[in-house]
Amino acid sequence: MKIGVISDTHGYLDDKVFYHFSEVDEIWHAGDIGNTSVLERLEEFKPVRAVWGNIDGHEIRRILPENNWFNLNNKSILITHIAGYPHKYNSRIQEIFREKIPDLLICGHSHILKIMKDPERNNLFYINPGAAGKHGLHQVKTLVRFDITENFIENLEVIELGKRGTLN
Repeated sequence: MKIGVISDTHGYLDDKVFYHFSEVDEIWHAGDIGNTSVLERLEEFKPVRAVWGNIDGHEIRRILPENNWFNLNNKSILITHIAGYPHKYNSRIQEIFREKIPDLLICGHSHILKIMKDPERNNLFYINPGAAGKHGLHQVKTLVRFDITENFIENLEVIELGKRGTLN
């Protein structure tokens, strides 16, 4: 199964997302969607798993969860917006980890692209795809794409959409 991961669109959806995600089976959005039209455009294109982020209003929070837990290919996956990162998870995520540690954690919020394993958490695989919107601290809009197979994650790619303030 091919997955496209996006976060922090903040109400802006670069048209290049549709090109880079044309072959994916699902899109996972890690929050700060910005408005329902971004979510609707993605859902019209591909199946979407998503969570709300701190900038998302009541309309999005009414239809999306804060945490999206699911299993795929016998792997436990958690998508949430604010998590921190390995060695510096926030208290909410640390509390969740007391009950269960996912195999894969997808989050956003920081606008910092980061992909790594967490050896302190059973080699949890951590992905923050950076930010795909035009607003924030990031300099380049980014996405992540990968395959989930029986061997877990393969063919992982970071995709750059161009500089944050431009439409290129």
